[in-house]
Amino acid sequence: MGDYIRHIELLGFEKRFFPSQHYVYMFLVKWQDLTEKVVYRKFTEIYEFHKALKEMFPIESGEINVENRIIPHLPAPKWFDSQRSTQNRQITLSEYSSALINLPRKISRCEHVLNFFKVRPDDLNPPTAGQVKKPETYLMPKDANRIAEDITGPIILQTYRAVADYEKNSKTEMSMKVGDVVDVIEKSESGWWFCQQKNKRGWVPAVYLEPTDGPDESEEQEPNYAGELHVVRKGYTAAQEDEITLKEGETIEVIHKLLDGWWVVRKDEITGYYPSMYLQKMGAENTPENNQLRNKAAPPRRGTIQNIKSMHNQNRKQISQETYRRNSVKYVQSRKMLRGNFLNKKSTIVEKNEMERKQNNAQPAVPPRPSKDLILNRCSESTKSKIK
Repeated sequence: MGDYIRHIELLGFEKRFFPSQHYVYMFLVKWQDLTEKVVYRKFTEIYEFHKALKEMFPIESGEINVENRIIPHLPAPKWFDSQRSTQNRQITLSEYSSALINLPRKISRCEHVLNFFKVRPDDLNPPTAGQVKKPETYLMPKDANRIAEDITGPIILQTYRAVADYEKNSKTEMSMKVGDVVDVIEKSESGWWFCQQKNKRGWVPAVYLEPTDGPDESEEQEPNYAGELHVVRKGYTAAQEDEITLKEGETIEVIHKLLDGWWVVRKDEITGYYPSMYLQKMGAENTPENNQLRNKAAPPRRGTIQNIKSMHNQNRKQISQETYRRNSVKYVQSRKMLRGNFLNKKSTIVEKNEMERKQNNAQPAVPPRPSKDLILNRCSESTKSKIK
């Protein structure tokens, strides 16, 4: 392990039920050699660590002169830690750990700090009692300014099992062996899922994972042949027959979003698999996360995994590209027909309205002038004499 700590991040907290109900905070600790470890600490432990640190550095803690204090404040624990108090304390702890690492080296790199954040046996193997209720995990919101009432939870992390060995290709990924059980923290539409296994955390391809309680068919959406407009943000050349080649800037329709990050898209009447991480929904704003995905390699296809050992007998259903293409052609043709009928109906209504408008604007015909005899017949005798 490294000689000093580069960074500490509060991930959230866990509500545990063994040996009795209690709460522990989860910290991601990044060391000098860039290794990342997850450690779990009770608030009472953190506060005892804080008190000892103040005793070791009385000047920097303000014991001699308050104006010289640089060690951050930390409120004392309550008699009883409720879930609300544990939740409300997250922002304070996040700021505390960040300030701690930015203190002068004699403090931030002292043995007391390093030993407290080193991985313990309980961090690798949290105590359990067989089939006791699984801990509830509450993740720290990305926006630290959100008030406690806005924080939702609990987040019960889903458990998945590795169906084959996977060797990581970057520092942000995580290696797995077949049979390894991991908790999924985040499922990205890119096909890369962020997982944790004991003290390890990192991205792994979703195709290497299967749920421990049943097959994953129900998790995937049904095809949507109406299509959803997307823009190609990065070109890709098809490597397999069922994939599609597209260029940057092209507009396509997504007709089936799959968990492995390879979506079925439609370009005119052609369909094929394409990496979802290279697509952006029409009208969506560009984000730093999108830019990072654009520069990342596409996840492996399910068909490229060797020596798959599934614990489920049911095989994953897969729709052929011919079925996608045939249903797409039917839908596109029916859409064109409906559009044609609508345009014809609209044209008929416009023509009818135009005809009625012309008729209403036409000048009325001048009636023929009545004859003198007709007028005399309708008048009284006195009037007749006047006219004559």
